[in-house]
Amino acid sequence: MTDSRRAAVAAMLGATSVAVVGASPRPGSFGERMIIEARRSSARMHLVNPRYDNIDGTACAPSLAAINEPVDLVLLGVPDAALLDELKAAAAIGARSAVIFGSAHGTALRRAVAETAADAAMAVCGAGCMGFVNNATGLRALGYLELDPLPQGGVSLVTHSGSAFSTILRTGRGFGFRLAVSSGQELVTDTADYVDYIVEDPATTLIALLLETPRSVSRLRAGLRRAAQRGIPVVILPVGHSPRGRAMVAAHSGALAGDAVGWQAFCADTGAVQVSDMAEFVDTIELFESGRRRPPGSRGIATVHDSGAERALCADLAHDLGVGFADLAAPTLAAIGELLDEGLEPGNPLDVWGTGADTRELFGGCLRALVADPGVAVTALAVDLVTEFDDDTAYADAVLDIAAGTEVPLAVLTSVPASVDATTAKRLRDNGIPVLEGARSGIAALGHLARWPLPVAAGSPPIDDERAQRWTARLAQSGWDSPTAFALLADYGIPVTQSRTAHAVAEVLVAAAQVGYPVALKTSGAEHKSDVGGVVLNIRDAESLRAAYDEMAARLGPDVSIDAMAPAGVEISLGVVRDDNFGPLVVVAAGGTLVELLADRAVACAPVSREGALALLQSLRTAPLLAGWRGAPPIHVDALADAVVGFSQLAIELGDHLEAVEANPVIASATGVVAVDALVIPRG
Repeated sequence: MTDSRRAAVAAMLGATSVAVVGASPRPGSFGERMIIEARRSSARMHLVNPRYDNIDGTACAPSLAAINEPVDLVLLGVPDAALLDELKAAAAIGARSAVIFGSAHGTALRRAVAETAADAAMAVCGAGCMGFVNNATGLRALGYLELDPLPQGGVSLVTHSGSAFSTILRTGRGFGFRLAVSSGQELVTDTADYVDYIVEDPATTLIALLLETPRSVSRLRAGLRRAAQRGIPVVILPVGHSPRGRAMVAAHSGALAGDAVGWQAFCADTGAVQVSDMAEFVDTIELFESGRRRPPGSRGIATVHDSGAERALCADLAHDLGVGFADLAAPTLAAIGELLDEGLEPGNPLDVWGTGADTRELFGGCLRALVADPGVAVTALAVDLVTEFDDDTAYADAVLDIAAGTEVPLAVLTSVPASVDATTAKRLRDNGIPVLEGARSGIAALGHLARWPLPVAAGSPPIDDERAQRWTARLAQSGWDSPTAFALLADYGIPVTQSRTAHAVAEVLVAAAQVGYPVALKTSGAEHKSDVGGVVLNIRDAESLRAAYDEMAARLGPDVSIDAMAPAGVEISLGVVRDDNFGPLVVVAAGGTLVELLADRAVACAPVSREGALALLQSLRTAPLLAGWRGAPPIHVDALADAVVGFSQLAIELGDHLEAVEANPVIASATGVVAVDALVIPRG
């Protein structure tokens, strides 16, 4: 981020003088709403509209040029027909920034807006946005009425969705805001710019991002990595990653959304917490904003229930979400066992309800034992928190009793938001206890806190400049047959089978003699060779090879490769694929013909360390095959991890010049790994 760009964003978010273009006294109009919010703001207000001399006693200038003092920020509540002229007028008076509330329809207008702002070194929020609030300074740059005052806190929010902006600001949950930005289409200033500003704010305790389209990905990645280094949690809700959702995002903003695996890899690369919906978004924010962090060495969650059925439901949900319950230490189990009524067993998750006697003491004692267990990262009292018609406050009392004596994470987990008693929830939140409003979203949030902070790679490995230049030049040329693709992989330390190309039967027989029988015959005339009968394996002699070649050449053409046979083993697919938004991604998947059927894959941004490679392999559903399945020997997993790291290095050095590189299958056996088929698709 350049110094001038950074200064423009700071001038916008820290504006002390604001001009309201399109101000109006007409009740219910957009212009009136801008004035209402501007009057609530800490910035000096200037009204602009040639139709009025004053509005409600405040002078109204006919144009921006008529304002007799410097203006930091211009709010443009004007139709598209007037937008470009007013933005140019803002640039002409030296305004450093603007908010564009309208949609700025049309490619030509959007391009002109971006060019005008770039020429004037202006920051621009929008188009198609709600504006922003800087709660630290009291600045309100809004075209729609929001809470006044906005709850104070440490959350800095950036959302592409204006509707979500209002929803999150009005949640009434246990957190408040430092900065809240509805960034809209981000024609000029994007999320990376806002994050760059936010990470320099020492009072921001959490960054919350709701994003349709990832822009300036390298700068955004750098900003989120700085947040991770400074211990600031980042929670990201990406939307529009399904095929239909991507089409909707493109129609809405003219931009391309990121797909699901791209977001997954990006969040893992930056240490960000990825959530799946709005309920999980706000539950996770509230839980993290309690300020409590898991004790060192702890990883699992613990829950205490007053219902056996709801305990089983939570166990089911945790299993589906991949959230682990902590294994309790023997002293913890013994302490809980002494408290429980007859017939109840100590464990995790824990059902405490027996006779119902001494609720506060019973639940409090169990919670106390769990928060003290060294393996428990976060504990939740899982009760529905309904209105008690006998005025019983035992559940809330029990949680607050324990919270007063510990700094470890503690929350209340409910199942049905509409059933939560508002008074009790407020009492808990006022005392720093998060109330998670939904079993699925709440358990997901507990899991996020139990695993945080997430690992972030320390840095990139060194580049082999000579190798990178050599293969960059080769990628600009055509003619990528199997031996050339294998040579590329071998240069990055990935074991490959011997391979020779041939174009006639005599060449086929010579190639087989060089490679050594048995051999595999593969067509060069199709990308998915197996689908068209373009692969014949275990050919053991020249006569069989001649017959197989004649048949294949008649169907698929004379161009083939002759490859050495690999030992039996587990088939894995390894590769690099370019994502439209996130760039080159390393892909590990179930291999062979099952890769598309099973859709069993793991994706990561480069660089991938040895430890990261092992984690990717273990995340596959087919991972048990690697450890030896039903008597088969375990594969040489370290050699397979080395191959993954080789693809990672290839992605770092050549990723900008590739659409895809795939080795499928890579045969992994007890003795090592070998790529037996390879595909290279240069970029462009």
